[in-house]
Amino acid sequence: MPGRLLATLALLCATAPISTDLYLASFPEMTHGLHTDASMVQLTLTAFLVGIGAGQVLWGPVTDHFGRYRPMIVGAVVALVASVAAMLAPDVGVLIAARLIQAFAGGACVTAASASVADRLSGFPLARTVTMLGTIIGVAPIVAPVAGGVLASTIPWRGILAVICGFTLLQVVVILLVIRESLPADRRSARIRYGHLGTLVRRPAYIGHAATQVLGFATLMTYVSSSSFVFERYLGFSSSRYGLCFALNSVGLIAANFVSSRLARHHVHPARTVSRALPVAVVAVLVLLIVVLSPLPRTLMLVPLFVAIAALGFVSGNSGALAVQQSRDVAGSGSGLGGGLMFLVAGLVSPLGGIAGEDTAVPLAVVMTCTILAASAAFVAVRRYVARHPDLEHAFRVERPQPTAAAAGASPAPAARNPAP
Repeated sequence: MPGRLLATLALLCATAPISTDLYLASFPEMTHGLHTDASMVQLTLTAFLVGIGAGQVLWGPVTDHFGRYRPMIVGAVVALVASVAAMLAPDVGVLIAARLIQAFAGGACVTAASASVADRLSGFPLARTVTMLGTIIGVAPIVAPVAGGVLASTIPWRGILAVICGFTLLQVVVILLVIRESLPADRRSARIRYGHLGTLVRRPAYIGHAATQVLGFATLMTYVSSSSFVFERYLGFSSSRYGLCFALNSVGLIAANFVSSRLARHHVHPARTVSRALPVAVVAVLVLLIVVLSPLPRTLMLVPLFVAIAALGFVSGNSGALAVQQSRDVAGSGSGLGGGLMFLVAGLVSPLGGIAGEDTAVPLAVVMTCTILAASAAFVAVRRYVARHPDLEHAFRVERPQPTAAAAGASPAPAARNPAP
């Protein structure tokens, strides 16, 4: 895939991290500026997650019918208008509504961008590109909180929302300049068929891998939504120090995505990568829970938190690639359903991390423990199903070269090292 197109698709898929991470450090200031409380400010994040989740689910079948380009540009323009409304919001209620509309419209960009990858690729190239996209997108969680932490000390929170507005405008520009239709007319559905979503739900190989991705993402977003309060209130860090700590964890996430991409290039089965990463994530989150429940120094939680976030970087892209491979016949619906469930579930569970107030990290650790254990259970179940139906993953098979006549007497080549677990 051309580098310029890959970078553009990554920019479109970065809607969520840019629109959420950039203003996290301003949550305490927004609480005072809008004369509200922390839970209401967190609802602006929840509204965005729910909006982009529902938007992806509903936009998916639309892109299967109209193609990828037209829904993408319509969604980007509506998101731009909503982002202006969010910037000018007079109270927290208007802000929540504007963020919901902004996210719903932006879901068209995310869904169409993801589906366009499945339009072009399959098997290991698909897994490599999905994880590579994750590497590029991972720059956003590094830049956004650091920039947000710096901006929070120099400009008001409305100025940060103006920066998000500028990012939305940039999306409109790159769509017009770079994106071309990837779904030919003869491959489009005759009409908008939301029944495709039900078909996908009845595919165990799709829904199991999607559930692994969704629950892993919920674990990550529980941390993201509570991070500013945990770092600034519970640990007593400044906004700039919070941004640096958040960026360090994001570096681990990016590194994991990069390594995943390299493994896919060398034909390591994505399921094998996930099977190694999930136990590491589970152990790290359990250690995090032990630390926050014990009288140990609070700062010790930073170590298992870093390990858990890095391990999740191996889970999301690979599980997503395995799910997309099972939905390439309706790639828009598959991308929309998987991506939509990611944000809908995250929107439901992420506020639970701050349910007990700003002076404890116990709810954060408990919710992360529950979601990562659920992700592991979903993965074990789907791999058992795939083991009984190996033809479902024929695209990830690596054929050994047949020996030539000259090498007929040579010893047989070693077996492939990448069977699915």
